[in-house]
Order: sequence, then C-alpha cells, then structure tokens
Amino acid sequence: MEGLRWRTFVAVLGVAASLVWVLPNLVNLSEVSWWPSKQKLNYGLDIQGGLHLVMGVDVDGVVKESTTRLISTIKAEMTKDNVAYADVKSEKPESGEVQVVVADAAGKAAVEKFISDKYSTVLQVVSSTDTSVTARYFDAYLNDYKNRVIQQSIETIRNRIDEFGVAEPSISQQGANRILIQLPGMADAEKAKQLINTTAKLDFMIVSHEKTPQELQVMIAEVEKAGNFNMENTKYSDYVTRVNEALAGKLPEKTVVYFEKAPNATTIDAGAIPYLLKTDTDLGGGALDDAFVGYDQYGSPQVSLQFNSAGAQKFADLTGNNVGKQMAIVLDKIVKSAPSVRDRIAGGSAVITLGGGRDRNGMMEEAKMISTSLRAGALPASLEQLEERRVGPTLGADAIGKAKLGSYVGAAIIIIFMIAYYKSMGVVASVALGLNILGIFALLTTFGATLTLPGIAGIALTVGFAVDANVLINERIREELRMGHGIKVAVAEGYNRAMSAIIDANVTTAATAVVLLYFGTGPVRGFAVTLLIGIVTSMFANVFVSKVIVDTLVNKFNLKKLSV
Repeated sequence: MEGLRWRTFVAVLGVAASLVWVLPNLVNLSEVSWWPSKQKLNYGLDIQGGLHLVMGVDVDGVVKESTTRLISTIKAEMTKDNVAYADVKSEKPESGEVQVVVADAAGKAAVEKFISDKYSTVLQVVSSTDTSVTARYFDAYLNDYKNRVIQQSIETIRNRIDEFGVAEPSISQQGANRILIQLPGMADAEKAKQLINTTAKLDFMIVSHEKTPQELQVMIAEVEKAGNFNMENTKYSDYVTRVNEALAGKLPEKTVVYFEKAPNATTIDAGAIPYLLKTDTDLGGGALDDAFVGYDQYGSPQVSLQFNSAGAQKFADLTGNNVGKQMAIVLDKIVKSAPSVRDRIAGGSAVITLGGGRDRNGMMEEAKMISTSLRAGALPASLEQLEERRVGPTLGADAIGKAKLGSYVGAAIIIIFMIAYYKSMGVVASVALGLNILGIFALLTTFGATLTLPGIAGIALTVGFAVDANVLINERIREELRMGHGIKVAVAEGYNRAMSAIIDANVTTAATAVVLLYFGTGPVRGFAVTLLIGIVTSMFANVFVSKVIVDTLVNKFNLKKLSV
C-alpha cells in the first residue's frame, strides 16, 4: 500500500503539472501573476501562416574575394622569403586560380618550391610555362570552403532572426548555393525579411584621390548612357557591379567605385556621391566585437563599433599608415561615412555617422538596424532573394480544423471500441489515452517546440501505439483470469508480462524517431519530436497511470470483479 501511495502521488503530480502547462493555451492567463507558466504552444508555418523565402548565396563572390586576399599574402610572403617574381595575378579569381609570373626557369622552380612548402594543403600547381606558374585551390579545400560559407550564412541569419524573437524559424541549405528560410507568424516577418535582406557586409576602405568626384561622375554618366541603365531602374548591387565592369581598365588597379547617399536625399537613388576606394585594406566586419547605437556631440544617433584584439591592431595600422587621407566606412557597398584620418587610432573603437537631412526617428531606425545587423554577425556572402511566398493563416486554420476533426473522430472510434470490447478496462484505457494527449501538449509547450501538420500526424500515430499498449495489457489480464487467478493476481501479472513487449515496441519506435530527428529537416523533425514525446507520455499515462488507477480500484476500494 505504501508503494501505491507513492505511485498515486507521482501520477497526480504529473497530471497536475500537465494541466498547469497546457492551460495557457486554452485560457488567457497573462493577467494572472501567480500562475507558474505563461508559455504557449508555437504553431508552424503550415498552421499559422508566415513567410517562405529562398535566398541565393554569392559563393563565387566570396571565393573571388578570398583569392584576392591570397594574392596579397603570396606577394608579401615571397618578398619576405626572397623568392623572385614579376607579378601575381588571377584571370579566374572565382575559381580560386592564382598565376605567378616569373622571369626565368630558376624563378619558376623557386615559386613551385615556395607553393609546395607554404601551401601544400591549400594550392596545387595545375600548369606552368617558362614564364609563369598557375596554381589553384584543391577541389576538396574549395568545396569545404564553399560549404563553410553556406553554413556560416545560415548561422548568421539564424542569429539575426533570433534578435527579433521569431519563434522556431526553419533555416536550412537548399542545393549548392541556396538557403531556405521559413518564418512562422506574420507579426515579425517583415522586420525579419528586412534584416535578412540587409547583408551587413562591412568594409573599411581608403579613399583614392587618383580620380576626382567630378571626373568619376563624368565617367559614370558615359557608361550609363552607353549601357542604357541608371541607378533608378536598376537594383543597387547590380548597378554597382555594372558600373565597375564598364569602368574596368579606366580606373586605377585595385580600386572600385562605391556610392554615398547625398545628405539631403531621402534615398540613394535620389542623390548619390561616387567614391574611388582601394580594395586592398583587408579590414571588414569579421574584426568586430560589438556594435551599438550611440550619440554624437549634437545628440544625433550614430553606430559605435568596437573591434576585437586582432581587428584593433589592423585598424590602428590602417589609420596609422593613412594619416591625412579619408577612410570610407562601407556597409553593403554603400559608403556610410568617409572621415579624414587625423592620427593613428588605437583602442579599437570607431563610429559610423548617418548624415543629416532626415528626421531623428528615421536616423534612429537606421542606426538600430545597422547595429543589430552587425552585432548579429556580418554575412560572409551577399544574398539575393530568389523566391518569396506568403502562407496565409486561413489555409493553416482550415488544415488544422480538418486535422482536429480527424483526431476527434479517430479518438471517438477508439474509445467506443475499447469500452465496447474491454468494458471497465476499456474505460481506464480511454482515461489514460486522454491523459496521454494532455501530456503531449504539455511537453510540447514546456520545450517551446513548434506544432506542425506532420507533428499532428505524429500525435495521431502516438494514439495508435498508446492504445496498443493497453490492448496487450488487457489481453494478458484476460489470460490470467481464464487460468483461474483472482483479480489482484491477474492485474499484477497482466501488467508485468505485457511490459517486455511494450518496451520492445517503444524502443524500436524511438530508435526510428531518433534517426528521423538526426537526419531529417523541417517537417520530418517535427514529426520525430512529437513521436518521441508521445513515447514518453504513453509509458507514463497508458502504462503507469492506468496501473495506478486499476491498483487503486482493486487494492484500496477492494473491487472484487473488473470486467475485461
């Protein structure tokens, strides 16, 4: 009896805890301060609607940028090691190819030895002539690098989405260079979309004065006329690319043209100031430690930056080597400000000013967006939105309504069958089944999981194998009663003998669910989560609680006969 008392206490405690966690989904308890839980169940995109985005990742652009940095590094290291060379360049930077120009055969041998010694795990020599050596990234290295770019982009997007509290976003790789983003709930979808599309690629670049702004404007006007395009009818990123491609050969080496929004312009299309910037500074958002909104001496919002230790040293060297020059702070190829470097800036701090000509609220919103984007991490690659679908909640409501109807009908059929076939024990099984479903929703709410339509399918499957456990128990009790045993012995033996078969069935189902959870994505994982939770609640409700109910009836209330 002592054991029964403790088992009854655990059963009542479990049921009470389930009610506590489930009730906020049914009743508004936000104003009830003493209620221990306010958390509600999250619904997936297929139930409550939301935003479906497919983003293209500019992986080739990252490889091209990496190749450019590699060329600078190789030059510096060969100069340091006294390896003679005429030039280092790349005709196919997007494929990671580097060409070292040499004067003679001896120079070629020295370059090949240098690459073999210094870059044996990164570069392979693919061809050579009397005057050049061509090397390229190993395929395995390049594929791994591209994959890391995608995964870093996914993690960065996830961090940004988390900044706005979108519940249970689904962010996964799709193909070689795409990312699928699903954001349940429309409340934060627009902000999240804006944040995702803001790639927040930060660069610090020295302004070159080899061409004046007036000369640049004339050159840009000429290529716009020749190419029949302008900033108003072309997306900004495409416009910048087309301008720089058209000006290739006319601009100094290792320079690029980016634009700053004019102080009194509302958009960059309405007024843009061109800047000729050097591309070899190699200081970007990866060197940042923190970014936050601050205020200048006039109380206007600005973005304050704090570099990490390595970035602080690079920033100090960059400013120290360019005293008297302008240093542009570039965000997503847009020049945010270009202050003059008056002295070497140590300490690892910098500021992005937003310019005037706007209302304070507009400047504050932009400062918050920039700081949030940078704090969440700079994307390693630019993103392009390839697809957008809005899933309306009406479709989800209709689907979940049908799923509810199917669940109610299925549960009613099961309950009617169990009571008709097993009589009193069928009633116990039906009560346990209700507690099982209550437990599933309680655990889903507790874990902050997201309920999707495949998850509802998992709950339906859980109901099936939960009843199966009671069928095994009831049939074993029937066998014991046929053998002439009393009700107490029949119940005890029935549960004990059925337990091994129940455990075997649940272990194999759990193993399958774990595999689905590990290898699956999106809806498959939702199905696996509800399946695993259902196994736990089934063992608790349909085995443990049902035995407590039967033992209480037989042992405490001395029930002499129990129809099975």
